[in-house]
Amino acid sequence: MSTEKSAWRKAYEWHEARLPIVTWLDHSLGTKYPVPRNLNYWWNFGSLAMFMLAVMIFSGIILAMNYTPHVTMAFDSVERIMRDVNYGWLIRYMHANGASFFFIVVYIHIFRGMYYGSYKSPREVLWWLGILIYLAMMAAGFLGYVLPWGQMSFWGATVITSLFSAVPGVGDAIVTLLWGGFSVDNPTLNRFYSLHYLLPFVIVGLVFLHIWALHVPGANNPLGIDAAPADKIPFYPYYVAKDVFGLGVFIVIYFIVVFWAPNLLGDPANYEKANPMVTPPHIVPEWYYLAFYAILRSIPDKLTGVVAMFGAILILFALPWLDTSRVRSANFRPVFRVFFWIFVANAAMLTWCGAQLPEGPPLILGRIGTFWYFFHFFVLLPVLGWVETPKPLPASISQSVMKPAE
Repeated sequence: MSTEKSAWRKAYEWHEARLPIVTWLDHSLGTKYPVPRNLNYWWNFGSLAMFMLAVMIFSGIILAMNYTPHVTMAFDSVERIMRDVNYGWLIRYMHANGASFFFIVVYIHIFRGMYYGSYKSPREVLWWLGILIYLAMMAAGFLGYVLPWGQMSFWGATVITSLFSAVPGVGDAIVTLLWGGFSVDNPTLNRFYSLHYLLPFVIVGLVFLHIWALHVPGANNPLGIDAAPADKIPFYPYYVAKDVFGLGVFIVIYFIVVFWAPNLLGDPANYEKANPMVTPPHIVPEWYYLAFYAILRSIPDKLTGVVAMFGAILILFALPWLDTSRVRSANFRPVFRVFFWIFVANAAMLTWCGAQLPEGPPLILGRIGTFWYFFHFFVLLPVLGWVETPKPLPASISQSVMKPAE
């Protein structure tokens, strides 16, 4: 037995000397990766996002084996997946609802980063990579929404791609390039199918860089202070156990929706085959785009609306410099904390406005919400950093939980 163990050990050492996979994993996720000891469950959503990415890639590959990217057969091939492919209905519902759950955990992950100041120095590049992942997700989600070739798929693709025509000079050429012709047709579907299959692997590469950038300065923590070596514990087994527990709760909620409410987050119009001759009365994108869609529709001028919609996302790249406070965590910034929750409520209101017809109160609220969105970034954050008096920061993580000496 000892000889056998020695042989396995030699084989392991030989391999690690040439391709140190286990060593890298242990350094990145195991006993050699120190993490602040005070991370709460809001930090679970990064690992949940990685889990959902794996689910989306796995289910997407299986769906791609049975999908036909042609305008005359795409809708029917989806019906075949649902009815004739073994467990095809399950795979499709996992994929369709997985997109929504992917965005849910990423939105929570982003808002957590904003609340605890995880975008501040020295984590600016980490934040940028996170926003790039989000942009790639938005592109992949939009492309995937077109593939079932239902009514909302077709008209959503027509409306959203037509927005690029507002770009002066080259707008029409961009739209023609996206369509592969002069209307949304078979070349469009083939382009979108190809790019939708490719983008998840681009996201995997960005996630790798995101984790790499995280490990250079180390993880932030709820206090927003730099953790001393004595205030850190190994990622394994402590946070692995915590992530597994969070994953278990998440999976229960996810499969409740998949099995009992699979169409809760979808649009009924997409169960009708695409018909270029019949325009739906109300064209809306998926729910995770609705806030930006409300910003687009709140501005009467098309070009200005497009600029504002994309600017609402791109402004996040400048967030580390727009927030002028030296204190990271909102736990020590009482005024900022109030405005942060107002910002979250405003984002929820814009999401609701985006789902309504652009008239009456929803249009007025959408314009108010759009103003407040940009006011928060361009005015509130810089001014609060200058005038707000934060609470005193603890000297260390340990000090924050120790009782004062009597």
